[in-house]
Amino acid sequence: MADLDLKNNNTISPVVNLQTLPHLTDYLQNLQTFTNPLHNNQFYHPSDHGFYISSSDVILRQILYNLAVPAPPQLDQQLAYHRAGPRQQTYFDPSCVKAAIVTCGGLCPGMNTVIRELVVGLSELYGVTQIFGVPAGYRGFYTDEHVHVQLYPKLVHNWHKKGGTVLATSRGGFNLHKIVDAIQHQGYNQVYIIGGDGTMRGAVDIYQEVVRRKLNISINGIPKTVDNDVGIIDKSFGFQTAVETAQQAINAAHVEAESAVNGIGLVKLMGRNTGHIALHATLSSRDVDCCLIPENSFYLEGEGGMFEFLGERLKKNGHAVVVVAEGAGQELIPRSAAQKEERDESGNLSFLDVGGWLKSELKHWWDRDHPGELLTVKYIDPTYMIRAVPANATDNLYCTLVAHSAIHGVMAGYTGFVSGPVNGNYAYIPLEEVAQAKNPVNTKDHKWAWVRTVTNQPDFVKG
Repeated sequence: MADLDLKNNNTISPVVNLQTLPHLTDYLQNLQTFTNPLHNNQFYHPSDHGFYISSSDVILRQILYNLAVPAPPQLDQQLAYHRAGPRQQTYFDPSCVKAAIVTCGGLCPGMNTVIRELVVGLSELYGVTQIFGVPAGYRGFYTDEHVHVQLYPKLVHNWHKKGGTVLATSRGGFNLHKIVDAIQHQGYNQVYIIGGDGTMRGAVDIYQEVVRRKLNISINGIPKTVDNDVGIIDKSFGFQTAVETAQQAINAAHVEAESAVNGIGLVKLMGRNTGHIALHATLSSRDVDCCLIPENSFYLEGEGGMFEFLGERLKKNGHAVVVVAEGAGQELIPRSAAQKEERDESGNLSFLDVGGWLKSELKHWWDRDHPGELLTVKYIDPTYMIRAVPANATDNLYCTLVAHSAIHGVMAGYTGFVSGPVNGNYAYIPLEEVAQAKNPVNTKDHKWAWVRTVTNQPDFVKG
């Protein structure tokens, strides 16, 4: 790997900072290795020319540079991750593998596809026969009322066509020692954990406890967040489906608004901390007049406020469409003392309904400033429709690739890692990095400028 110095026309070799990928051999000595079963799989034709991934195959995290300006110091410490894929040697005998799959947190399109592809991949690629689904999230590991279900390809055959998760899910219920005790007691040596940022933080704790106990158990995390708020990876599964479904709600809001006198279509979309769904749905719809996301504050009253903007838009077009992410404007909504302390099962501050609040504020503004004039506000909240639908074709393909990447990594003895796309290629990323990384909308880049171009909305910045 080399970089070209345009001034001196010299080739220089930057130092690649390859992120350390945890492996079972880091704390377990003399583990037996095996020839990858894919070598004898009738559907594959392995060779020494690129089929198996080597430890020198890496994916760079940053790929965009301006060669006309002096290289920043970090260029010589370019972050890189191990490339995902099958390794020539594995550290698990398929006949001795007992795998567990668990889904945690809220619903997301594609969860069933990931489960299906883990089962099919483990079974048909590697010949694993003992695969179990853990129901009801983390608490399903240790509570007596939840029976672990044996999974096999015929059982999961059509699961990718279903929304939600057939295994059932829940928030909370994380008890580290009970979970690891149960994993050990059940004899699981591969654990695939599907969930969001809170789930990934829990997976880090499980991995660290497994290492502390020196157990021959590989822990893999598969990030699941419909909001697309997991950092490092290009995007999370289910996001494309969410945007597609959100656009249907926007289309309905536009029809309702256009068909009414002074009609406003108000759509609340998912996005607690990030506005990716709202942003992408706005860009793809082209019917949105105002897009509100958590990363940008806004205000209602006065010059340059949202009411002034919507008033001008109604005067010009006779209708308007507003898209608001669920986490936007939370600081504007009055909270009671009890609401200030209220948290969900994962410990997150409970969000108030910004859509319902905004609908009420719009009506109050119109009645005050335009007495006797008609205003129609149609409020659409497609949250559960978006979460519960099956994955579309793009996300189904993603789910297949991310699941198989995870299997290849686990069979190769890696642990405490996440598989996911980085710059279009699948990589293995340390679980701790992903659990800590965030992915906010960058309101300084071109994409947010495109939103402004599409909507013609102001910045809503006072002063």
